[in-house]
This record gives sequence, structure tokens and C-alpha cells, in this order.
Amino acid sequence: MADITAGLVKELREKTGAGMMDCKRALSETSGDLEGAVDWLRKKGLAAAAKKAGRVAAEGLVGAAVAANTGALVEINAETDFVARNENFQAFVRSVAELALAKGGDVEALKAAPYPGTGRNVADELTHMIATIGENMALRRAHRLQVRSGVVVSYVHNALAPGLGKIGVLVALESTGPADKLASFGRQLAMHVAAANPQYLETASVDPAAVERERAVLKEQARASGKPDAIVDKMVEGRLKKFYEEVVLIEQIFVIDGETRVAKAIDAAAKELGVPIKVSGFVRFALGEGIDKGTTDFAAEVAATLKH
Repeated sequence: MADITAGLVKELREKTGAGMMDCKRALSETSGDLEGAVDWLRKKGLAAAAKKAGRVAAEGLVGAAVAANTGALVEINAETDFVARNENFQAFVRSVAELALAKGGDVEALKAAPYPGTGRNVADELTHMIATIGENMALRRAHRLQVRSGVVVSYVHNALAPGLGKIGVLVALESTGPADKLASFGRQLAMHVAAANPQYLETASVDPAAVERERAVLKEQARASGKPDAIVDKMVEGRLKKFYEEVVLIEQIFVIDGETRVAKAIDAAAKELGVPIKVSGFVRFALGEGIDKGTTDFAAEVAATLKH
């Protein structure tokens, strides 16, 4: 048998975009013949992934997984919403979310993790799925929350399947209260986060640069009123308070009742349980947020297709 070197495997991966394990197998099957291995992968439909890698993937699914005091979110993108309804894709997202419970939010570590029942790692399994389903896909991000005592609760808005949808939220509650009651309140908080999209947990955690940027804008707006500087300063502080109420979780109006501040709702829940409750963290993933989807000239796209 020919010696299958790491360099040869790397070269084949660069040529085809196929996964490492698939490249090793192709080289083994062809006794180290690089071009033969390329053809072997093409026949198996595994060399197509490279051609798809440049296409924008902004659809897909957010997956959530929770186990007692630990929760994880992942976002895995595809090119079309149609793929999100594919059972194999859903199973993949669900499995990666479960793996993130153990591996955490480091995407590279998650990609290197063994994918159950395949002999491949997560990255290579994703490449395999790209070739099988026929769309570019990407494991974009992951996040894990954990508490020592308490619960981590998940909520998926408009879930396409259990734990899978377009908006996923985790909320971590530190408390010695009963897990079921904590989970019930935590779900309400998670629903609030999904709807209100807070950027920070508390005022102290707001990025100072963001505060100064907001203050500068508000100051210019207030000065335009022609009021004295002392009045302008008061106007700025008042408007800055409004800014905090928009972006800070515990300062927001609780969407569940539309009246109470989230901080007050937490206090009320703690009083009802007879033990302190602390929100130690939250995370919200909205599918495709921040991805530049670009614009498509459909007529030009069709015309280009007809030329081939």
C-alpha cells in the first residue's frame, strides 16, 4: 500500500474541498494516486463541496440543547430555507448542539469533535452534508452557559422542530430554588429576551465606548434645542436613561406583563420562591444576523445560467 502522507491528504482537500477522512479513504482506495482520488471523490459526490463554498449561506437553523445546569446554542447556516426542513440537516444541528454542551462555544474545538456514528469529525461531516444535500453550509457560532447552582433554560421562537428554529435563547439563573419553578420563570425571561433583544445584562456591563458614542449623539441633539448647557446636560442624562432601558435586560419592561421592569420581575420571583435569584447570563442567536446577504439580479442570474 502506498504511503498516504499528511501533505498528500492536504493537497487533495485543497483540490476537492472534501473532508479529511474522505480524502484519506480516497487515497487509500487509489493507492495514493492523487488524480485518481479526485475522480473517486467526484464519483461519490464528495468533491462538489469546494464549488459551493463561495455561496452565501444565511438560512439554516439555530439549535438549542439543555441538560440541567448547562445549555448550548449553535447556528448552522445553509443557502435556502428549504434545507432547514430537511430531516438530516435538522438531525445534524441537533447533534452539534448536544456536542456543544460538552465542548463549549469554541467553534474550532466543536468542528474537531468526533461526530457520533460516522468516524468523521463535525467539520468533515458538514462537508459530507454539503456534498449530499447540494448547498453550501457553515457552522457559524456556538455558545454555552453553565451555572453551579440553578438552571439554564432555553427557548426557541417559532420552533420548526423541538429545539430548532430561527431565534434561540439561553438564560442562566443562579439560585437554590426548586428547579421546576426556576425553569418556569427562566422560560418567561427567555421569551422576553427573544422579543426585546437586549444587548447587555446590566448597566455596568454596557460597553463604555457605546455609552460615550450615544452620549455624544444625544448631546448634539440636545444642543440643537438652544437650551443652556446645564439644561442640555440634564436632557442628555434623561435620554441616556432611556437608552439603558432599551438595551439593558434588567432595565427593560417585562414583555410578559408589559408593565414591570425585568429587575422587579426577578425580585418578585425570588420573593415567591423564598430564595435569591440571579440572572448570571443570557445569549440570543437570531439566524443570519450580521451576514451580508448581498443583492441578486435575478434576470442576470438566469441569463448567466443559460450561457452554460
